[in-house]
Amino acid sequence: MFGLEASEPAKKSLKIFQENSSKLIVELGAGLGRDSIFFAKNKISVNSLDYTRIGINIINKKILDNNLQNITAKVFDIRKKLPFQDNSIDACFSHMLYCMALTSAELSYLNNEIKRILKPNGFNIYTVRNEHDGDYKNGIPRGEDMFEIDGFIVHFFTKEKVYSLMDGFKNILLENFEEGSFPRKLYFVVNKKIN
Repeated sequence: MFGLEASEPAKKSLKIFQENSSKLIVELGAGLGRDSIFFAKNKISVNSLDYTRIGINIINKKILDNNLQNITAKVFDIRKKLPFQDNSIDACFSHMLYCMALTSAELSYLNNEIKRILKPNGFNIYTVRNEHDGDYKNGIPRGEDMFEIDGFIVHFFTKEKVYSLMDGFKNILLENFEEGSFPRKLYFVVNKKIN
């Protein structure tokens, strides 16, 4: 659906990870692993989590095909407690995970879990489709700025919604970008854990 090459947010995030010596990251909602594999090939240790067994099987095949030793992939529901120790991870990355069919309460829980596992000054970098996207307010309303489009529910974000998920974090960057031929309009969000 999104191609095989690493996403632009992953490329931008890699620079942030390298500049801040972030060596151990978690990708939440890793999909088919295009970004996880990209990070691993660039000497970042990656824990890839995704809800689907199919996605994780594809990532594991890519790990074997590329002979990568610094990446693990497992099926996981991010609405549960993240399977990592407190203050143990340098950064979390997710591309469009936050705009899945997750309620505000579930997003707040996830954000608190990310805060728990991040080391002091760790980064939470994520992207979300925003209120300027052509699909916003189209389709079937599902509450909390969620709309069902072609059988798929998308949670759209305003800047206010991004800022509502700042508990324990300081925002470093919030910028617009576009992706795909539609194009999708998104926010690229970089938050840093407050000590």
